[in-house]
Amino acid sequence: MPRHLTPSRRSVLAGTLAGLGAASYARAAGTSRNAARFALKFAPHEGSFASRGGLIEQIAYAADQGFTAWEDNEAAARPVAEQEAMGKALRQRGMTMGVLVASMPKWGQYRPLLGSGDRAEQDAMLADIRRSVDVAKRLDAKWMTVVTGFMDPKVPVDIQTARVIEVMRRAGDIAAQNGLILVMEPLNTITNHPNIFMRTIPQGYAIATGVANPAVKVLADLYHAQIQAGNLIPTLETCWSEVAYIQFGDNPGRLEPSTGEINHHNIVRWLKGRRYDGVIGMEHGNSLAGRAGEDRLIAAYREIDAP
Repeated sequence: MPRHLTPSRRSVLAGTLAGLGAASYARAAGTSRNAARFALKFAPHEGSFASRGGLIEQIAYAADQGFTAWEDNEAAARPVAEQEAMGKALRQRGMTMGVLVASMPKWGQYRPLLGSGDRAEQDAMLADIRRSVDVAKRLDAKWMTVVTGFMDPKVPVDIQTARVIEVMRRAGDIAAQNGLILVMEPLNTITNHPNIFMRTIPQGYAIATGVANPAVKVLADLYHAQIQAGNLIPTLETCWSEVAYIQFGDNPGRLEPSTGEINHHNIVRWLKGRRYDGVIGMEHGNSLAGRAGEDRLIAAYREIDAP
């Protein structure tokens, strides 16, 4: 969940004005596609195809290129009318909604400290999750991202782990009652998120196992995983029972596949072998600006999706 990929509110408002127009809806309502569907549910986000117009137009363009899913970290912060417009566009195009962030951390303040024992911070996160349920319903979303907060240097790690498990049990009850899955996201501390609590997929596995609720799983963002620990396919193999969602982004740079060191083609082949039918969020930027970058993005995913 990189901050530099979060759309500015100015771009969101511009996208709304452009995207909610009649022309955008006409495109969104269409059923024809210009390209073959991808084998896996790769999910672009607003900004992946910025040259094509506003939010609704970008969804339509993505569908025309064969993408069958969409992702939006910022969905819960959008006006209700914009959420409803997005949900309508995705339904009209038969696209699966990927994750939205159920409770956005206070990045600059390094909060919340869910393992500190501060009940108010835990309750605030749970309140965010409850509010996000309605957003998920408007978008027909199944998964919501949760970041399990930051490290408290005053509390032993094992105590923090126990407390995070307890609060995630409470969160899981909310999700289960509404047919949703919370996916906890491990983030790297080396490049992007110093002092974050959950840092590796195995740590997420341990907490999800401790929660023991199918409504609480792990989001395996392979950009973060590569930076923090590497060994991606064996790690996925070991932790697969608790992984419910995947995100791609190459390293270094957090750009599209083939721009860095990760062998995304092998990972895609492994996922196909596992018959993975979930969403793969395209949690990265484009290596080139403008339409050249958008074309390169599509070509990169065609390359890794090939048999």
